[in-house]
Amino acid sequence: MDMPIDIQHQQMGYDRTATMFTPEGHLLQVEYAEKTVRLGPSSIGMVCSDGVFIIADKRIKDKLIVQKSTIKIHEVDLHIIASVAGIVSDSRILIEKAQILAQQHRITYDSPAPTESITKDIADIKQQFSQYGGARPFGVSLMIAGITNKKPELFISDVTGNYLSFHANAIGENDEQIKQKLRENYKQTLTIKEGLKLTLEIFKEIKGNDFHIDKFELAYITKEDEKLKRLEGEKIKEL
Repeated sequence: MDMPIDIQHQQMGYDRTATMFTPEGHLLQVEYAEKTVRLGPSSIGMVCSDGVFIIADKRIKDKLIVQKSTIKIHEVDLHIIASVAGIVSDSRILIEKAQILAQQHRITYDSPAPTESITKDIADIKQQFSQYGGARPFGVSLMIAGITNKKPELFISDVTGNYLSFHANAIGENDEQIKQKLRENYKQTLTIKEGLKLTLEIFKEIKGNDFHIDKFELAYITKEDEKLKRLEGEKIKEL
């Protein structure tokens, strides 16, 4: 009886290094990292007519955990935010690097760093870890949102180091279901309030009885002042 392809590849050692291609052209360590990302809590990002926002499920189940110690959406700079899905300890390294790059840009050019520039630099780091031996890929997808010259932008960087710009997208568990609903309902004329209402409806439909507003974190930046604002739990409803 023929063995499944993935078992054959494991026996041949194709999954022992991030730099070895299978005969079909796959990098198995990279694909394993992508599966790890889909086990992480979900985040939805959206570009709106008046700004950009990210809303994230913190997925805290243990009531012994202090909720404020689990930050899901990180501040890269006053005008840039980022959310992650995957291995949190991996993401911390990338977020800290992004923060340093943003501050270096301010010091060097006396101006805020472009959102895409930060995204590209972090994506370059991730790509290196899929090309050189002796290290594994970062098990993280990064969602980076910001305002550049009054223009709201949203970028997604996957584990391979690729990145693309989006009007709206999702990372983490159930990402394909969420993206399908965004394709059906997203409009570029949505305001932050309208977009937030849409994303909460999507989360509620997908999570069902597991949906609790207390588990969510919101960060948004408006075109008007280009400064990060945060809300959690019930305060999200007030917006």
